Amino acid sequence: MCAARIATVDYSESELGYRRVVHRRTLRHMAIHPARQIWKTLEPLHDVVYFGTGVKEAGVAIGLRGYWQTYFAFRAAPLGAVTPATVEAIFAGFHPEMVRKALPGAWALATPEQCLAVRLDLSTALLRELGAGEAECARAVSLLAPVQEQADPTGRPLFAANAALPLPADPVGALWQLTTSLREHRGDGHVAALATHGLTGRQAMVMQAAAGKAAESVLRGARGLSEREWADAFDELRARGVVEGEPVSPALTGSGAELLGRVEQSTDDAAWNGALAVLSADAVTELTTSLAPLADRVHAAIVPAANPLAMGKR
Repeated sequence: MCAARIATVDYSESELGYRRVVHRRTLRHMAIHPARQIWKTLEPLHDVVYFGTGVKEAGVAIGLRGYWQTYFAFRAAPLGAVTPATVEAIFAGFHPEMVRKALPGAWALATPEQCLAVRLDLSTALLRELGAGEAECARAVSLLAPVQEQADPTGRPLFAANAALPLPADPVGALWQLTTSLREHRGDGHVAALATHGLTGRQAMVMQAAAGKAAESVLRGARGLSEREWADAFDELRARGVVEGEPVSPALTGSGAELLGRVEQSTDDAAWNGALAVLSADAVTELTTSLAPLADRVHAAIVPAANPLAMGKR
């Protein structure tokens, strides 16, 4: 089948030759994986729940206190009234105190069910405001719903919790929920890849800064890390020989570029083999092409140029 050929031949690690290419070429080659193409298309649609107008206000309206409590409550809500320790482990990289300022206090102010309803209504409305059409969304839903249904939930708690939610009848809302489920499927796999390659969440943030994905100040601030905690993670990576320079301006070494390449390749492969491989090559092309204008509009309208999600220009 065409989908299997993409997974096992065109995008294999041996074909990309991560150990034989220089840093910039390594990072450039990552973009050709079909799972990465799909992620770059779907991620902006999901991101309205983080960066869209009125997110904090929507949380405050149901009793939550500020942006970060809203963020943690909205994102964790599919899991139920989970503990801070659970979120620290699953989300990866956030300072424990940052999580504990939000949870479990949020659940005394708004139930997970309230958070789920509000985040869906808000995200659906934001996508509509940014030009999401029912016909294009319905077609995308027809392609993505079978992916979610057949995806492997093993070791993917955020995906499993999101996939268990009922799919909205509204095609715009259904598309947002599917992009969210598959985004978390990829994210769960990414956390597993980090652990497999011996990287902590904090170290992963330093690696992203070293790769030029975002500035140290952006990543450190978004994860609640002090300068000392960031520097400690940098020192740990420098001892492994994967970063150089200074904590505020880290750079990848050749070994670091190879390590990051392996992590991202593992992430792409897990997203593909664990879910997206049911899509044919034609379906991948249709999905990424048909949603590209909407993704471009959403990205341009809401995603900050400096963001902690490794989302550069589309």
